[in-house]
Amino acid sequence: MALIPAQARSKTLRACLLCSLIQTPADWKKVGCPNCEEVLGLKSQPEKIAACTTTQFDGVVAVVDPDQSWVARWQRTAKYVRGMYAVRVMGRIPEEVEVALERRNIKYRPRDQTEMD
Repeated sequence: MALIPAQARSKTLRACLLCSLIQTPADWKKVGCPNCEEVLGLKSQPEKIAACTTTQFDGVVAVVDPDQSWVARWQRTAKYVRGMYAVRVMGRIPEEVEVALERRNIKYRPRDQTEMD
């Protein structure tokens, strides 16, 4: 497996604004978000992918065993699939997505480590 330089990474990999999972653009298009697909519907939706993911993120953690990982608990990813997660993502999901989450009784917590309004 080849390492991706940080500068190239920021232009190619994208992190989900809801769960912070990191994937390639091709993976976002092919499978959407394995954690959030039911609520975000990103698969094969380039506009939604652009709105609900970002290239702006800090730090990367590998979660191999989400149930046993203290890092996954700290990052609030313990119930998600194993994979690479951003420690912090910059940006927020679109307002209409946030409203849709509220309708489903899902509390949105921004992953940019700021307080919500």
